[in-house]
Amino acid sequence: MVLQNVSSNFIKSVSNVCIRKNERNSSKCIQRLYMALPRLTPQEVTAILQANEYTKEFNGQSSIKYYDSNQLASNNPIEDTRSEAQCLLTKGILLGVFDGHGGGTCAQVVSKRLFHYISACLLPTKLLKQYLNTNSSNNKLELLQMFNDKIEFIPEIKDLYEKSFLTFVKDLAEVESTKEFQMETALENAFLRLDNDLSNEALLNVDKKGTARTLTVAVSGAVAAVAHIDGPHLHVAGVGDVQAVLGILSEDDGWSAKLMTVEHNTDNRAEVERILSEHPPNEKSTVIKMDRLLGQLAPLRSLGDFHYKWSKEILQEVVVPYFGNAAIPPNYFTPPYLTAKPEVKYHRLTPRDKFLIIASDGLWELISPLEAVRLVGEHMSGKVTLSPLRLPCKNMKLSDINKMLLQRKEGLKTKPLDSNAATHLLRNALGGTEYGIDHTKLSKLLTLPSEVIRIFRDDITITVVYMDSEFLRHCPP
Repeated sequence: MVLQNVSSNFIKSVSNVCIRKNERNSSKCIQRLYMALPRLTPQEVTAILQANEYTKEFNGQSSIKYYDSNQLASNNPIEDTRSEAQCLLTKGILLGVFDGHGGGTCAQVVSKRLFHYISACLLPTKLLKQYLNTNSSNNKLELLQMFNDKIEFIPEIKDLYEKSFLTFVKDLAEVESTKEFQMETALENAFLRLDNDLSNEALLNVDKKGTARTLTVAVSGAVAAVAHIDGPHLHVAGVGDVQAVLGILSEDDGWSAKLMTVEHNTDNRAEVERILSEHPPNEKSTVIKMDRLLGQLAPLRSLGDFHYKWSKEILQEVVVPYFGNAAIPPNYFTPPYLTAKPEVKYHRLTPRDKFLIIASDGLWELISPLEAVRLVGEHMSGKVTLSPLRLPCKNMKLSDINKMLLQRKEGLKTKPLDSNAATHLLRNALGGTEYGIDHTKLSKLLTLPSEVIRIFRDDITITVVYMDSEFLRHCPP
């Protein structure tokens, strides 16, 4: 709307110069664009930032009080997505952020399906069989209650996915395991089986109606971080570079950040060594090239991306007819080069663990995990001033009331513009400076044209999960 008042030809010419000269960090490029772009009002900025925010509160029967989420697109359509759900046959809550590449289809499909696979992996054999027995009846057991779920599959694809899932549940139910349940194993199994099903659905549908859809999902990809929270038990499973960080309040009221994910990229030396060890020595110079897998893919683990997993024969037979010879990566000799196996981290929550931030790399390219934790911590103390003062209980001592008033006075210094913590992070990541929010900077980053926006920022998806300290205080050791 606002951009209609700006010469699109001029913006395109500036964009082309920036791209041609690779001036991502060039002050000249930024200056040219800033001169061409309009100035949004504070109200317009806030409307854009708050457009996709969402908050879900819980009833006090779990270790989660509530969560805030938000998204800001860079790609059109956005390639990120997010999911949150309550497990209905177990006690856990699942929250995930999924960052797609090569299009958003794989991320959308995975975000819609993965939680079902995880929830099935958590069930004992008796419940799995009960689920199968009721599947075709009116009293069908539901595994999940999804929140803020806006994605719907077309009937044909939905039926295919349900068939794959039922086969998985049957396989689980037939295995009488004598081993003790391991959450890490369950999460790994869910990721790997869904990835395997994505492959089979594409290959088994060759020459059938719907091939293009299942193949598009298979050759696009997604990285992910999924948290499962059950009472004081926090598990986070990750593939790729979506990060989850725990915000911890120390005894002296300082904030620290605990990373709950491992980045699978070339900055991770152990990950690079793992991949090199899986291929012959004569491929050492080609497996990782220009800090990318086979010189192309930045994440070193992901779901989908089967043109780095299938054999060369399958690629030539199935993928090349649809996507051309470029679908086969260079130096493709000993596949698979990629895995969907997640790394899982565990943390036992305490009352000092205040929140968990899960976000796509669009956020982490702009701020560090510790900066994000400090911003959310600041938001926590400042947010109390957005609502009227209420005494938590009757017959409070004057000293306790005075302490509350002093805390509220301190909070007024950091009173946020946004009640949603994910929006607060977005605003500060895009417009924050050492002197506060720079409205001009924020306005420009929100009005960049599609031709150039990806040079400056990626899609951003954020979920901030707040823990219930009182609940955790009374959890048995």
